[in-house]
Amino acid sequence: MKKEDFDADKRKIFIICFVCFLFLVYIIRLFTLQVLDNNYKEWANSNAFLNKKRHPSRGVMYDRNDKLLVYNQPSYDVMVVMRETKAFDTLAFCRAINIDMEYFKKKWADVKNRKLNPGYSSYTPQPFLNQLGSKEYGILQESIYKFPGFYLENKTIREYNYPSAAHVLGYIAVADKQNLADDDYYVRGDYIGKTGIEKRYESYLRGTKGVEILLRDAHGRIKGRYEEGIHDQDPIPGKDLTLSLDIDLQAYGEMLMANKLGSIIMIEPKTGEILCMVSSPTYDPSILVGRQFSENFNNLAKDPYTPLINRAMNGKYPPGSTFKPAQALVFLEEDIIQPSTAYSCYVGWPPGNGHPACHGHGSPLALVDALATSCNSYFCWGLKAMLENRKYSSIDDAMNKWRDLMVNQGFGYPLGVDLPGEKQGRIPNGQFYNNIYTKWNPFTIISIAIGQGEVEETPLQICNLVATIANRGYYHVPHVVKKIRDAALDQTYTDKKYTGIHSEHYETVVDGMRKAVTGGTCYGANLPNIEVCGKTGTAENIGKSHSIFMAFAPKDDPKVAISILVENGGYGATYAVPMGRLMIEKYLNGRISESDKGIEDRIKNATILRNVLPKKQNME
Repeated sequence: MKKEDFDADKRKIFIICFVCFLFLVYIIRLFTLQVLDNNYKEWANSNAFLNKKRHPSRGVMYDRNDKLLVYNQPSYDVMVVMRETKAFDTLAFCRAINIDMEYFKKKWADVKNRKLNPGYSSYTPQPFLNQLGSKEYGILQESIYKFPGFYLENKTIREYNYPSAAHVLGYIAVADKQNLADDDYYVRGDYIGKTGIEKRYESYLRGTKGVEILLRDAHGRIKGRYEEGIHDQDPIPGKDLTLSLDIDLQAYGEMLMANKLGSIIMIEPKTGEILCMVSSPTYDPSILVGRQFSENFNNLAKDPYTPLINRAMNGKYPPGSTFKPAQALVFLEEDIIQPSTAYSCYVGWPPGNGHPACHGHGSPLALVDALATSCNSYFCWGLKAMLENRKYSSIDDAMNKWRDLMVNQGFGYPLGVDLPGEKQGRIPNGQFYNNIYTKWNPFTIISIAIGQGEVEETPLQICNLVATIANRGYYHVPHVVKKIRDAALDQTYTDKKYTGIHSEHYETVVDGMRKAVTGGTCYGANLPNIEVCGKTGTAENIGKSHSIFMAFAPKDDPKVAISILVENGGYGATYAVPMGRLMIEKYLNGRISESDKGIEDRIKNATILRNVLPKKQNME
């Protein structure tokens, strides 16, 4: 082959390869633009269409008596499509929506900030300003044509008929980065339940979005609905909820707890439905709505008395003597004692040199009288007898059995209430003490016999205990939602949970709790014509003791179980018992008798607030 022919062949091969390479690059680029890159599709679609989201109305909430608690009011968000914006009078725009120029510049930068807005696209509507009021909406609606690229999107905000139950109802706010990453239902600017029922039942309350497809002309102007709206999708409203709360009872409990720290919980024992859940201090839920949300939330977060915390299920406290009925049930079930078993008390526990101390009462006592008088020594003797009983292979074995029976009564783990963030409390086992002590015995841990030391419970767990006693051995997981429109309640809340302790043992404990009311430590709860069974608690802590009371009524047909905890309120009989009396009377009789008006005035006018330092950091 001649050299000229060889060079010609080489050039021919090179040209063919080069053309093939260009063709391949072209094909890859087309594939990237049309298949992998959504911007091209968005750009093409945005030229011809505007997909306008239609937000569903959020489900509303009623109380158990069908009183409307939470509903919706129209709200308007300002949206912007950056690609469509042109020069406009920014001062006139700011005046229309009542913001200043600095705030406008910040919001403009935030929209395009991909760190704050990872889903940003210049071709699609982006949220610019949330929750315009009706006045600003009216002004902007009249002049929106002057601000190309800006649109108004209809949404709703929450409204409240009552300034109560903020911790239970919860609040909604703009979805954050984590919310957007966890669920592709949400886009930037959407609202989501953040706490309480709003968060726990978000999937029911939020509904399903719709879309309205609008047609543009060559100049980008809206010409009407695409193909007369046959491709539009209507939003599906969220499901309405009926709560188990009695809002009047809730409001009454909040009134009694004003200027105090603590909680009141009432449960219907036969169903586990929560009738009221008071946490004090509280706040009016309507302040966490609208454009003042951030300012009001920050003020609440800085409050040294922590009103954003739901003490009823997030507070962990030593239960004090309200723990004694649970102890009695364990000792009876394990055959450590009989109802007739009597122990001596000499104003304290003699083997412990008078510690724990006790108050003056008759001695020796059997179980019913020990519960009625709240004898500390009796339960110290009982715990010592169990931990040293030879039927167990070791003290660890005895301790673990004790712990298992306490867990069966609802302690040591979250109960599973249908509200987010429930704490679990603490019930120690043998290994817990092995990790603390080289060697331990009943004397080392004797304080747990009377609900002190390492034992911690939430007020909700205390209320669940007394509901379990009222039912003589079972409970329903406490819950706030009674009914969901067009949906079944989770079986978790309808099934009974049994403690494994025989019902006859409960009858003995009930007798002791009834005697405590008729002539014992909680005589102040003795209501005429209502057989109340109760137990006081005085929980030691740093500072003044907590005042605690738990009760159920009536004795043989329980309709209500209650727990009350007043932080630093002193003896259980000082504040918790009279508050319990009033709450039970209010619920079962519907009113407070004239003879109890003096008790009511004393309680509602009392202020019990410990000195606290201002918080250094905002609370999430």
